[in-house]
Amino acid sequence: MNDVNQSLEPTAGFDRDELVLGWRTYTGAPAEVTSLIKYSGRTDMGQVRENNEDKFDVYEPTDPVILAQRGSLYAVADGMGGALAGQIASEMLLKNLILGYYNSPLEHAEHAMEEAIAEANSRIHTLAQMVPERRGMGTTLVALAVVENRVLVVHVGDSRAYLVRDGEISQITTDHSWVEEQVSLGAMSRSDAELSPFRNVITRSVGASATVIPDMQWCNSQVGDTWVLCSDGLTGHVADQEIAHIVQHETPSEVTRQLIHLANARGGRDNITVMVVSIEGFTSHATPQVPAVESSPPVENRQASDDAVQKKGLGRFFGR
Repeated sequence: MNDVNQSLEPTAGFDRDELVLGWRTYTGAPAEVTSLIKYSGRTDMGQVRENNEDKFDVYEPTDPVILAQRGSLYAVADGMGGALAGQIASEMLLKNLILGYYNSPLEHAEHAMEEAIAEANSRIHTLAQMVPERRGMGTTLVALAVVENRVLVVHVGDSRAYLVRDGEISQITTDHSWVEEQVSLGAMSRSDAELSPFRNVITRSVGASATVIPDMQWCNSQVGDTWVLCSDGLTGHVADQEIAHIVQHETPSEVTRQLIHLANARGGRDNITVMVVSIEGFTSHATPQVPAVESSPPVENRQASDDAVQKKGLGRFFGR
């Protein structure tokens, strides 16, 4: 039992340098394009809760092969469960997500992501079964993997990913929640869902069950795109258009500060976490094409050509 507990210890040391020890043995082409990114992340306990069960984390590798196959990862998790179980669940998820995603030998990013989430889910669920006070513990997840000029969006639960592009905001993820299911079935209006006492009941989370299926999708990037990842502590108080307005007028760091301040000013009923990822541009690493150089004619042909030029020049003087 002690050995199992040690292997699942949620607050064990986490050396980021160890992430790439296995990965560096793999070979592959370096990234042809990398996204120039500016980001900010911020979390707040809110006005009501006594502890913060939200977490966010970032991993930005510099190795060109890792950038080509895995990119940079940005993630937010919102834990749930009594006796600090939610805080442990969100921490375990992000720690194992980064480790599993970057150490995976699988070729495709989405497969590595799915495998990493499955492993994190198994660890959290196993720990919950071993400790009675932590039964039912789990966590949401919303994450971006920015791979070259594309973005892999992954989520479980009701933490959201928004994309602000050309002044318009779009909710890219669909909540895994009871009220969202009712809206999809036509049994509840969107306005009623926002006021429902069951709006915080989620239907999918990492760790609550033995297995979990994340939603994943690829999106093409454009210069000027701004992604907002957030827990429901923000969206419970701040409307989509308010998020878009602040994003358009402020830097990522100021966006996270203002959004959290606004949610707290309106009650701060839950923990609040916001991460902003801005695509500032792209850098191309493609090998430049060397222009073809026309080869010189053979010596004898070049000599004949030179003679013709000379004769043509002399002809201007001798009337030829």
